[in-house]
Amino acid sequence: MLKKLLSGLLGGGQEGAKGKTQSADPVEYKGYMITSQPDNQSGQYRVSGLITRPQGEGEALEHRFERSDMLPSRDACDAMMITKAQRYIDEVGDDMFKPDPRHEGDR
Repeated sequence: MLKKLLSGLLGGGQEGAKGKTQSADPVEYKGYMITSQPDNQSGQYRVSGLITRPQGEGEALEHRFERSDMLPSRDACDAMMITKAQRYIDEVGDDMFKPDPRHEGDR
């Protein structure tokens, strides 16, 4: 237990390259899959991840979900990601997969 605590405080554990952490197990919510993929930035975790909706035959719609929230714990960050993504799904639904009209000229 002490090793886990020290590892978390000193940046060990689930670290990947360049501040990326391993994805958490996906959580199903109203037919969508929410996957927390926080960025580790100087010992704080930024709320981010993916919201996908399976379409069958291995295809899925995907929306990158990024927030400015920073939390000191990976577990707290994963929980916040799930909560915020559920609220976003309730408010926006499938419209999240529509192209953003602000970026139409970028293509």
